[in-house]
Amino acid sequence: MLITEHPVGGEGADPYGITTGPDGALWFTQARSGRVGRMSPTGEHTSYQLEPAGSQPSVIVEGPDGALWFTETQAGRIGRITTGGEVSAFALPAEGSGPFGITPGPDGALWFTEMNAGRVGRITTSGEVTEFPLPGEGGFPAMITAGPGEALWFTLNQGNALGRITLDGDVTLYPLPTESAGPVGITHGPGDAVWFAEILAGKLGRSTPDGEVTEYPLPDRASRPHALVTTPDGTVWFTEWGANRVGSVTADGRIEEYGLPATSSEPHGIAVGPDGALWVALESGALARLERR
Repeated sequence: MLITEHPVGGEGADPYGITTGPDGALWFTQARSGRVGRMSPTGEHTSYQLEPAGSQPSVIVEGPDGALWFTETQAGRIGRITTGGEVSAFALPAEGSGPFGITPGPDGALWFTEMNAGRVGRITTSGEVTEFPLPGEGGFPAMITAGPGEALWFTLNQGNALGRITLDGDVTLYPLPTESAGPVGITHGPGDAVWFAEILAGKLGRSTPDGEVTEYPLPDRASRPHALVTTPDGTVWFTEWGANRVGSVTADGRIEEYGLPATSSEPHGIAVGPDGALWVALESGALARLERR
């Protein structure tokens, strides 16, 4: 594995979420400094300051309209930035709702979680918001992904469950086998399975479309797995936020891990880059590129 790190520089350079944009560049959030960054294929870095600076942009994705969409957790907004750097934001109805995960849905809208409000939301590209309350209280919905059967799947970090929501807003919850597992990252993997990270249990999980869960303990149970992405070959990759590593897991549960060069780099978001390599957002102030040799 060839791993190179690319500093993004500047004050508060703290990459968190990352995605590939329609312009062939890498786009990432800088949570603590309230910025959205762009790194061109040639390595040129541009940063866009959000207002207010403490809005805490978190997860970022490419939207169906060719712009980048992201959650602003502290500001309670869904943000949008064009590839030319034009920023707009849509405030959510409930104050302090804490939007976090976001993903394009199969219906041409963006779907997102509201951690503090216990809801899943839907926003059209014109900014129309619909919210769906989740069963129970204090579930803390975290990441979300478009999954099998034209439904959205999400993790309930404090509810210790996976959730599935249809395009009509029908919600089903699937409890996890391990207590207090703290699920966070989630991705639609091979074979119509959904894979997720159990940050507190140090495990990866796999769920069938009907909610049957299998768990895979990591060698280092204190590694705090965080975000996941599925590559075109069907491999699921994940970050180990607490162990300075990136790992992969195959459909049958075989795990490999790779240490990052810098110590205490705090890897968070992970994405397939425009060059086909894996790119990881390091909160220490860089983007890491991983190429399997």
